[in-house]
Amino acid sequence: MFTGIVETAGEIKDVSDDEGGRRLRIAAEGLDDLHHGQSIAVSGVCLTVETFGDDWFTIFLAEETVEKTYLGAVEAGDAVNIERAMPADGRFDGHVVQGHVDTTAEIRSIDRVGDDWRFGFELPADHAAYVVEKGSICLDGISLTVASIDRETGTFEVAIIPTTYEVTNFEGKSVGDPVHVEVDVIAKYVENMLGDRV
Repeated sequence: MFTGIVETAGEIKDVSDDEGGRRLRIAAEGLDDLHHGQSIAVSGVCLTVETFGDDWFTIFLAEETVEKTYLGAVEAGDAVNIERAMPADGRFDGHVVQGHVDTTAEIRSIDRVGDDWRFGFELPADHAAYVVEKGSICLDGISLTVASIDRETGTFEVAIIPTTYEVTNFEGKSVGDPVHVEVDVIAKYVENMLGDRV
């Protein structure tokens, strides 16, 4: 389990494709306790560390991950957000993030507002019911709050503070770029339990 508090932005150093999927070598500093088999979130996608060194690690993307996320299209030089799994005795600063990407959304707008930024996104039609104003949402592995939502235009916005902008890959994002979306899992559990009663 993750919290959506990104530790650092890593850089894709090498990409290799084969029939079974895709392998990425990622450079990231400050990850001092990596080990083989460890869960790690790469731009919000829960993956497994294969090999590692002082400032790098490799992960493998199965075919389903390649098809469902935009990691199937990343290239050397691209930035990705990195978060290690939350320790049982750690502080819970974000919200419950599983690293199970629901869908992708496209950035529709980026506006500077004082020291902050306002990012607008398309509202994924199949997951619109789980996106609510002031609710939690995970975008590219970042725990964020939905600042506003417009169901007529099919868009929603989040506010990005300077720290988030500088620590994550959002600094390099442009209008039209995709982001991974993980909606609040609690809302999905509630819907499942209520079933036909809602």
